Amino acid sequence: MRTGSEPATARSALRARFWLCVWGLVWAVFGTAAFALAGRPGWAAACGVLWLVVTVDMTMILRHIRQGPHYQPGRDVPPYPPPDGGPPYPGPPRHRHP
Repeated sequence: MRTGSEPATARSALRARFWLCVWGLVWAVFGTAAFALAGRPGWAAACGVLWLVVTVDMTMILRHIRQGPHYQPGRDVPPYPPPDGGPPYPGPPRHRHP
């Protein structure tokens, strides 16, 4: 059910994002070193910038994981407050003919 507060109560799979960051970090470090050794400074700089972005993203993800259930609620915490008095919209139209 949609309540309109989804952007404020959205959940993120932080552990999955963390492991994707680890994967990206490994490739960014490898790419930076490989392109630097191959004499391609432009590509090495691009991989270095990617390395920086992944590191900042990983820092933010770890910060949110450490802040606890406020940012990563468990399955027992509902993603939105329950509605008061029924759905905020009428139900599906009913057929007029039997």
